[in-house]
Amino acid sequence: MMLPDPAATGLARVRKIEGAALGLRTPAFAPEEGAGDLLEVSLGPHHPSTHGVFRMDVVLDGERIVRLKPVFGYLHRNHEKLGEGTSYLGSMPYTDRLDYLNSMTNNWAYALAVEKLAGIPVTERAEYVRVILAELSRLLNHTCLAGFLMQDCGCSGTPLMYAFREREKILDLFESLSGSRMMCNFQRFGGCRVDPSAEWLAATRTLVDGYGAFLDEFEALLSGNEIVMARTQGVGRLPAALAVNAGVTGPMLRASGVGHDLRKVDGYGVYPRFNFRVPIGRDGDVYDRYMVRMLEMRESISILDQALRGLPGGPILDPKAKQRGLRPKAGEAYGRIEGPKGEIGFFLVSDGTGNPTRYRVRAPSFVNLTILEDLCLGHSVADAVIILGSIDIVLGEVDR
Repeated sequence: MMLPDPAATGLARVRKIEGAALGLRTPAFAPEEGAGDLLEVSLGPHHPSTHGVFRMDVVLDGERIVRLKPVFGYLHRNHEKLGEGTSYLGSMPYTDRLDYLNSMTNNWAYALAVEKLAGIPVTERAEYVRVILAELSRLLNHTCLAGFLMQDCGCSGTPLMYAFREREKILDLFESLSGSRMMCNFQRFGGCRVDPSAEWLAATRTLVDGYGAFLDEFEALLSGNEIVMARTQGVGRLPAALAVNAGVTGPMLRASGVGHDLRKVDGYGVYPRFNFRVPIGRDGDVYDRYMVRMLEMRESISILDQALRGLPGGPILDPKAKQRGLRPKAGEAYGRIEGPKGEIGFFLVSDGTGNPTRYRVRAPSFVNLTILEDLCLGHSVADAVIILGSIDIVLGEVDR
C-alpha cells in the first residue's frame, strides 16, 4: 500500500534536499573554503522540543548542520539489571515505564517472551483483547505523534489539542479497564489480568466508530496544508538501505519503502485472522513518516472493528498458568511485537530459578535514534527539530 504520489494529486514537492546523499555518514553540506569558522552548539538537555531530557551536540556552518551527536542517558534507571534481580511477574510493572505512552504493548512483548520461555498457552479471548489494546495504543501513539510533530513545525496549538482530546478518550478506556491511565500493568502470562466488561466493550465500539471522522477532520487541516508540506517534504530523507542496515523498524522503516511489519511477518497472537494492509512510503522524508502513521491509524480502526466483532467467549486467563513463583526450565527466548514505534522485544535467559539470569530489552526508540545524524546532515537547525520529532522517541525506553 504505497502513499499517493503528490504530483498526481496536484501537490508538487516544494522543498529540495541540499547537499549530497543523506544516507552516508559524511557531511551532506560541505562549507566553502574560507567561508568562516564552524560553530559548536549544545542543544539541550530538554529542548528540542521537548521530547524528553535529551541533548544534541551539533557543529554548524551558519545554520547548516555538518556534524551531530545525540547525547542521552539522563533518565537511565538500570531497567535491565533490575530485571535480573526481580521475579518474572515482578518485572511486568517495570515494562510500563519504558515507552510510557504504550504500556499495553510493552506488557504484551514481555508476556510473550515469558510465555515462550515457560511454554505457557494463551487463551483465545485474551489474544483478541491483546490485539484490541495494542491497536488502541497505536491510535493513541500516532495521534500524539502527529500533534507533537505539528507543534515542532511551528503550528499553533490547535492540532496538538485535537490530538490530546482523542488521547484522553483512549486513556479513559485504559483507566476503566486496568485502574491506571498510563502505568497499566495489565498483561499476565497466559492472558490478561481482568476481563473487559460489556460496558467497556460498548464504549470501545463507540470510540472506534467515531475515530474515522476525527482523522478526516485532522487530515483536512494538515495533510494537504502547503506550509506543512513545505516544512516536511524532502526533509530528513532516510534511504531504505540505510534503514535496513541500521536496524530501523516500524513506521520509520516503512516510510522508506520497506514493507516490514511483524504483525504480518511473525503473525503473532491472532493477527493472521484479520485483514489489513501495511502502508509504505516512497521518499522516506518527514512527510512520508507522518503520512504512513496516518494511514496506519485507518488500518488500526479496521483491525479493531474485526476484533470487536469476532471477540470470543471463554476465560481471559489460563487458570493453569503460574504467575507468582514461576521458574521456567533453563533456556532462552526472545519475544517481539510490532509496537507503535517499531519492534519492541525482550530477550530472557533462564537458569531455572525464579528470576532471569539475563534480561535484555530491544527498544525501538533507541535503535531508531541512532540514525539521527544521517537524517540531519545538510539541514538547518530548525529542520533538525522536526526530524527528531518524526522519529517518535520516548526517552523512557531510550535510556532504560
